[in-house]
Amino acid sequence: MSRIDDLIRDLCPDGVEFRTLEEIFETRNGYTPSKNDPEAWAGNDVPWFRMDDIRSHGRILRDATQRISISAVKGSKTFPADSILVATSATIGEHALVRVPHLANQRFTNLAIKDNFKNSFDIRFLFYYCFKLDEWCLKNTTTSNFSSVDMKGFKKFKFPIPPLEVQQEVARILDQFTQLEAELEAELEARQQQYLFYRRRLLNFSTASNIRWQPLGEIAEIRSGWGFPKSEQGNKTGEIPFYKVSDMNLRGNEVTMHSASNYIDAATAEQLRTKPAPAGTTIFPKIGATLRTNKKRILCRRSAYDNNIMGLIPSQQINPRFLYHWMQQIDLTSIANDSGAVPSIRKSDMAKTPFPLLPIYEQRHVVSILDNFDSLVNDLTSGLPAEIEARRKQYDYYRDRLLTFPEKK
Repeated sequence: MSRIDDLIRDLCPDGVEFRTLEEIFETRNGYTPSKNDPEAWAGNDVPWFRMDDIRSHGRILRDATQRISISAVKGSKTFPADSILVATSATIGEHALVRVPHLANQRFTNLAIKDNFKNSFDIRFLFYYCFKLDEWCLKNTTTSNFSSVDMKGFKKFKFPIPPLEVQQEVARILDQFTQLEAELEAELEARQQQYLFYRRRLLNFSTASNIRWQPLGEIAEIRSGWGFPKSEQGNKTGEIPFYKVSDMNLRGNEVTMHSASNYIDAATAEQLRTKPAPAGTTIFPKIGATLRTNKKRILCRRSAYDNNIMGLIPSQQINPRFLYHWMQQIDLTSIANDSGAVPSIRKSDMAKTPFPLLPIYEQRHVVSILDNFDSLVNDLTSGLPAEIEARRKQYDYYRDRLLTFPEKK
């Protein structure tokens, strides 16, 4: 940071000039060629970007998962290489730097530097400054059938023009942060694959002749949830958490359920005729589209849950964490009854699911190994997820600081 401070002090002590987006960039809207024109989609000429490309391949793009024929390009004019795609409708708050000539769908606006500004900017600096543009877009949307950015204000958004040496140093530092985060995410992905490998290996008893298999209903209580009237929702105090499926997505609930959006007291639990489940119960969605998420969580305290959730309460023959790990490899959709309009899991079907009844000491051994991996790859308070989160906060702090410039009067 000291080098940046020195450069700013030496090269632009009185601040920097700002210019509007429409002054700096040629803007063009993306589009989708007609699906009724097979020739448009038959060629492999031009990368055609969608939001899925950013989600799958990151923010620096060189190819798209879909390509179109040159005949489908309006006026045979593609978006130029080294231009920026900004999401201005639907999924707002995303952008990417595209290094090759390309097109994009109608959810994007393309920003290409005008000729008279090409010598004034490092494209990587503009790419990083577009994170500030993303923030502006999220705060300046209009809603009809779907969200869209206020394009009149969008074109008036201002970019600073610090000296090129300053831009290049800013980009260099932010490139390093980006690379470090990418390396941590790659390590996390490798550890996740390692975890899945060991989990499959440790929980594969298909060739073991000495394992006794029992129906799950014989060694665990299967307990469905209860109705949760809206009139009782919204309380943030009470000794009993009342979980909904959405609570599984709360920060800190990636493995063990620590927090809830709703709480009740013992009197309300009795009034609603709920029967809270003990700590160590494994819970999961039991109905609808959420079944396909295959989320499983374990309770850390006595808790209630609504009628979209089912719980497995282990008997004394079962280590609760062993049951949780075993359930991680179970595909809930394979148990669900989908004969109706909405797939659902019946208690009778879950009760018939075979379960390997290992001696309790062997269960503890498996749990000790898998818990270590689970913490490393899933726990946001420790392990790699915590380190990635800390790096992201550090990155956001420095990015905001490095991209803040006083305007020249």
